[in-house]
Amino acid sequence: MPIDNLARSDVVTATPDTSIQELATTMDDESVGSVVIADGDEPVGIVTDRDLTLRVIGEGQSPDDVTAEDVMSTELCTVEHDAGFYQATELMSEHGVRRLPVTDGNGQLNGIITTDDLNELLADEHQQLANVVQAQRPPY
Repeated sequence: MPIDNLARSDVVTATPDTSIQELATTMDDESVGSVVIADGDEPVGIVTDRDLTLRVIGEGQSPDDVTAEDVMSTELCTVEHDAGFYQATELMSEHGVRRLPVTDGNGQLNGIITTDDLNELLADEHQQLANVVQAQRPPY
């Protein structure tokens, strides 16, 4: 199944000059743990709640003086929309990330897929398999 079918299309984004305060407020308002930093429709970085904790608070920086560009991960790992489940999990494992922005063939932001999304899919698949087993076993 292509990642495009599993990914969320409502990606929370911001620009590189967005303040850290605004990013934190957006994460809270949208109930997300990350914001994709985009230049137009092209993803250029990502800021996670962990980045805010370690790179701002942990380093004693004043949130008033820090923007997304200062703390975003710029070696952004993305997955193309037509990639499969296995390729997405492989990328997450290789790069040690829990979130993958999904791009189209031109590198434009198309969605986002997270480990939580993939775990939920696996749980649904396991439940369907359990239903088959339960339907076919003899009563006790």
